[in-house]
Amino acid sequence: MGVSNKNAQDNIQPKGNKKPLQVLHISKKDTQKNSPEIQNEQPNSQEEIKKEDIPNKPQIIKDESIKEIEDSNEKTKSFDISQQELNRPLNFSEQNTDFQLERTVDEFDFDESAFLEALNANEPIGATGETISGKVIAIESDGLYVDIGGKAPGYMPKKECGLGVITNFKEKFSIGLEMEVLVIKEQNADGMVTVSARALILRQSWEKVSTYAKNGELINVLINGFNRGGITCDVDGLRGFIPRSQLEDGENHQSFVGKTLKVAFIEVNPESRKLVLSEKKASLVSKLASLELGQLIEGEVLAVKPYGFFIDLGGASGLLHQSSLTNGSIRSLREVFKEGEMIKALISEIDLEKGRIGLNTALLENSAGELIIDKQKVMQEATERALKTKALFDKKEQDK
Repeated sequence: MGVSNKNAQDNIQPKGNKKPLQVLHISKKDTQKNSPEIQNEQPNSQEEIKKEDIPNKPQIIKDESIKEIEDSNEKTKSFDISQQELNRPLNFSEQNTDFQLERTVDEFDFDESAFLEALNANEPIGATGETISGKVIAIESDGLYVDIGGKAPGYMPKKECGLGVITNFKEKFSIGLEMEVLVIKEQNADGMVTVSARALILRQSWEKVSTYAKNGELINVLINGFNRGGITCDVDGLRGFIPRSQLEDGENHQSFVGKTLKVAFIEVNPESRKLVLSEKKASLVSKLASLELGQLIEGEVLAVKPYGFFIDLGGASGLLHQSSLTNGSIRSLREVFKEGEMIKALISEIDLEKGRIGLNTALLENSAGELIIDKQKVMQEATERALKTKALFDKKEQDK
């Protein structure tokens, strides 16, 4: 008699539809607790169970981009920590050991006084245009060497040793000769500067003639050449030029060569090396030298200009400016004086450098505008009235 089992069909699995085996992670404890039935069902699985005694930890495979982001985050975190440490103020009290700041001398330190002293020792001596006193220490065929107190001597070429051609070069200069020189070229790579005695002489000559011109002095020059425009001369080593128009006799200007003339200065320009002289101005200055401030002169009106009158003083001309004509108001200069008229005026200015004479008639008036109202009376009494104004000019000279 058979016993029916309702679940029997459920336990019977079709042969053709087997389920895949499931991998079980079994430890030793679980293996020992298994029933003999399971061991009988899997007699050959002992070795597999032994291999699976140690459970395998599943590996997580990370994407490369994720790894880069994590590495970047780690670096940023480390940098932030380091930055916090740098920004954190030092507190030496937190340290157990005593810490003392001490400055030590190393290769980057230097003594300031020694440094300045070294700079002064290597400072070049002799800038261009500087005058230096020196002593001759060596003489060569093409020049000489002068000790100027620098780390290297100054070199003076033969052509710079003086004016003109030097024939007895070694006789004129000797070892130990003291002289003043002018630096014309700054030091080269060897620390040597180029000096010149000639340039110093010429500089001193320019300074001298500039003073002559300012004071209105006259000099005598020897004429040594001529050209189409005039004649040339030597002035303390400088080349002077006298235009034909500034000669008393400009027609035969070549005949002046070898003669001595008295001349005055018209233009003195050291920068352009321009030195212009005049024989005519010398004659004028000679006449001016005999004049005095406040002196009454008489002359002819040569020309009437918008700004005043030019008066002939016998070889020289004076300017009677409209501001010095009268203390009154005038409409036209010609209502006062005319060309060719003889007038009297006071000398109010003498400029020897420019060869200019300033005149004044307003000081001869007893009242403002008197020269316009009664010109004849002012001219007749000019000598007496000039005596009264002489004291004003004498005081003006004393105040200079």
